[in-house]
Amino acid sequence: MNLKNTFDNRRKNYRMHHSDPKLIPLMLEHMISWMPQVPREYVVLSIGTDRSTGDSLGPLVGSFIAEKKLKHISIYGTLDNPVHATNLTEYINRIEATYHHPFIIAIDACLGKATSVGQIIAGKGAIKPGAALNKPLPPIGDIHITGVVNISGFMEYSVLQNTRLNLVMTMARSIAELLNELDQRLTFRKTSPAIITQGSNSSIS
Repeated sequence: MNLKNTFDNRRKNYRMHHSDPKLIPLMLEHMISWMPQVPREYVVLSIGTDRSTGDSLGPLVGSFIAEKKLKHISIYGTLDNPVHATNLTEYINRIEATYHHPFIIAIDACLGKATSVGQIIAGKGAIKPGAALNKPLPPIGDIHITGVVNISGFMEYSVLQNTRLNLVMTMARSIAELLNELDQRLTFRKTSPAIITQGSNSSIS
């Protein structure tokens, strides 16, 4: 991978295959370039349902990072309590009522070209959950992470149902580790929310 091209344009979506050994450090630095330099409250909103293999990426990510007990990032959307089409608006309202001007990292599965399956995509701005299934859901996220779990173009619902669980779980673990590393780059003060640190060897107080 050409490192120069990686950081040429920080405003564009950035994608890497989930098996790339450089995924965590390179995608982490790219995401940090989009993070605010003022204290914010950070929320991960993992969208999806465990009733569909392909659409379970979000809840799996939520459950995996919940196990890691992040210090500075709150988590919504797990296998136990998924955030999906029927309750997404309710959760958005709950987050807005609970946090002051939160910085939201939205997680969701998506479909794409055959050559893109297995890629993890980080991007600046909101995602539109349910777009592949033509569901009118509100856009959400200051930044987002999506995983291409299968091929788009025909009978998307069936495609999601028949996605390999091994692929989805492997991608979810990679995203969870990425978010864990991000959490470790945040510092915390008792009188204010977390703020991102730019140094690679920063410690958490």
